[in-house]
Amino acid sequence: MTGPILRTDLVTVFRLRAYVPGEVAERVRDDLRGLRGVRHVMVTNDQGEPRALVTADVDPAAADSVLEDIREIGIAADDLSLSRDEKITLGGTTPLGEARLAWAAVLGEARANARPISRYLLLMTVAGVIAAFGVIDRNDILIVGAMAVSPDLLPLCAACVGLEARRPSLVAHAVRTLLLGLAIAAGVAAVLGFVLDVSGWLPENFDLRGGGIGTLARVDLSTIIVASVAGIAAILSFETRASAAVGVAISVTTIPAAAYAGVALGLGDIDDALGGLAVLGVNLVALVVTGTGTLAVQRTRGGPAPQLSAAD
Repeated sequence: MTGPILRTDLVTVFRLRAYVPGEVAERVRDDLRGLRGVRHVMVTNDQGEPRALVTADVDPAAADSVLEDIREIGIAADDLSLSRDEKITLGGTTPLGEARLAWAAVLGEARANARPISRYLLLMTVAGVIAAFGVIDRNDILIVGAMAVSPDLLPLCAACVGLEARRPSLVAHAVRTLLLGLAIAAGVAAVLGFVLDVSGWLPENFDLRGGGIGTLARVDLSTIIVASVAGIAAILSFETRASAAVGVAISVTTIPAAAYAGVALGLGDIDDALGGLAVLGVNLVALVVTGTGTLAVQRTRGGPAPQLSAAD
């Protein structure tokens, strides 16, 4: 016979590791033990070493205040780390991982994705190629594939985080990265459209507005509503490990419109190109507004966002 099924909970916890001078290790341990949301504080000393390792489990909702307290102690940034982890606890225990926003983690993720690294630029180029052929062939599968490849969710969310944290430099970096990626995708689509047109490879009597593709050049109520709710989903996924999956849905508001505008430009259809850019612009504004608003609501519930260092 099998025994009774244990009740378990899956919770999120942050692992704090701080390397401190040996003479202050006990004081750091005592300070951490006095903080709400901190558990299992331990000090590890290596015989003969001048430094000690202080470790602790930190509730995500308390992570920001703990980091502020550690900063006041004077620990160097290179000697401090906070990593996210998940663990299974037996039912009846007090869960550490309440679904609260940990600004320290979100801000760090935003900074990491606000700059145009080569992998991001290459993926946006690939997304532009796939989306361009999806627009030209009216192939929904190709357009969805381009959305899956596109990583534009990351700088978009970084911009929202920068706006809510009131860090203009972070916003500037993120917006520049986002627009650069979309410009690359549209530019690649324009080149492909032009080459296929002058080479005679386009189908005879090709009409860019044929089928449902033509809606990518027209702003309507659904454009605004879809982009608005997508902004909420973008931020919620950015805070978790679901960003890769949700990013496909978010890109429905960006990559298809950018590719459509690019192909139209390559074919010399300025009106359609401007229409596609208008759709893209409206979508981006709606995404940023609702994404930043979602963060504002979470910050109201979880306390003020900590300040980043000047080098963000």
